[in-house]
Amino acid sequence: MGRQSISFTEPNDEWLKTQIESQEYSSKSELVNDLIRQARNQQQKIDYIRMKLEKAEESGFTNDSRADILKQAKS
Repeated sequence: MGRQSISFTEPNDEWLKTQIESQEYSSKSELVNDLIRQARNQQQKIDYIRMKLEKAEESGFTNDSRADILKQAKS
């Protein structure tokens, strides 16, 4: 596991301390790692949506009904 030294602004450091004091997390390291995991998951969702939009743009227009399109999107 890589070890890093990072600095936080005063408001961010206070927020981190509050999270630890409320026993949400046991350490700043655990909290920062969780925030990074959340950001990575969010980025994966954004990348998926971007890919779907690009694919849709490349496919052109359709004569499918709204219901058909919704059904395809859910599959």
